[in-house]
Amino acid sequence: MLRILNHRSLSRFARPLAVTLSAAFSSGYLASTPSLQAAEPTGLQFQVIPLKLDANEGIAAGDIDGDGQMDIVAGRDWYRGGDWVARPLRLIEDWNGYVQSNGDYLYDVNGDGRLDVIAGSFLPTQIHWYENPGTEGLRLGQTWKQHLLVDTGDTTNEAQLMEDLDGDGRPEWIVNSWRKGVPTRIWRLVDSPADASGAVIKMVPATIGEKANGHGMGVGDINGDGRLDILVGEGWYEHPDSNPWGQNWKFHPDWDLQASIPMLVRDLDGDGRQDIVFGNGHNFGLQWWQNLGPDGTGKLQWKEHLIDRDWSQPHSLAWSDLDGDGQLELITGKRYFAHNGSDPGGRDMPCLYYYKWDDAAKGFKKFVIEEGHVGTGLQIVARDLNGDGKVDVATAGKSGTYVLLQK
Repeated sequence: MLRILNHRSLSRFARPLAVTLSAAFSSGYLASTPSLQAAEPTGLQFQVIPLKLDANEGIAAGDIDGDGQMDIVAGRDWYRGGDWVARPLRLIEDWNGYVQSNGDYLYDVNGDGRLDVIAGSFLPTQIHWYENPGTEGLRLGQTWKQHLLVDTGDTTNEAQLMEDLDGDGRPEWIVNSWRKGVPTRIWRLVDSPADASGAVIKMVPATIGEKANGHGMGVGDINGDGRLDILVGEGWYEHPDSNPWGQNWKFHPDWDLQASIPMLVRDLDGDGRQDIVFGNGHNFGLQWWQNLGPDGTGKLQWKEHLIDRDWSQPHSLAWSDLDGDGQLELITGKRYFAHNGSDPGGRDMPCLYYYKWDDAAKGFKKFVIEEGHVGTGLQIVARDLNGDGKVDVATAGKSGTYVLLQK
């Protein structure tokens, strides 16, 4: 029996509510067909805890207060692991139906051993970091001091990723623009003498392409040369074999998409070639592209396989081993009101799913995490949040901020 909150109860977030929802429905294999077959209720179960209702779409997890437990940061607030009560973090303006922030990342910027927040936004060109106030400041509920990390000069920012592209143990900040034909820039985090804010790192730009970007972004070794490439909406950039930050990367215009962030790179069918999984971020359609290898000219060839098109706006994706079987599951869901309800299916119900790959069938099987209340924003957290050894999920979007603890 599925026990859920009704929509009217969703608006009352005065105290955390916990409901138990069974991920009890699944569909058949979807490799190249849009039809879905009903299946037995065999999915995982999650306790769904609503945390807040606002338009924030960024979320991250880490030990904020140093007590050994996972905490959540999500836009204006952080939530202490265990009680999940909202505590102040920063002030963010509302903008055009959005919160003027498009992603939260945790990093110790001033080297004091505490996790700070790095965040960018949609139109403003500045990247700020927010200083963890420490034990006493956290206890008193103080907002975190805002410091400018860099002014990139770049606007129309769809989202960011932090990935270690060059293998030096420190992530790079990779910005995606929803506009085509604009530069793709990487911002490297490098050591620096402490500035007035106390930051011991600075961001240094590296332009890898002058005229190709566009909605969609991912990181992965597409061509199998052992180096991480960068995917954008208009194609992909090939990581050079040397001096990656001193030259433009070779660009391959293999597609023109309005894709998810991230796009995921993984050899699904076991043929030794890297495939791609992505969603149509502002339309119906979740798919994987099978890498068929290069043609006579060296251009990679792709075969499209449909995973699911029963719901729209799969804007954010994640891999994680939810069930502990050693295989990664695909986690994604509807970015609810991604364009304020104007996208195809934009006003349909929020939803969150996971998909298991079946190697024999060469396709995915779908399982419900939650339908009717929990959607996604621009990031999905998939980590053990309560220390029980099971991977949990947390999302933030215009349907609310939620922690989903695996039972």
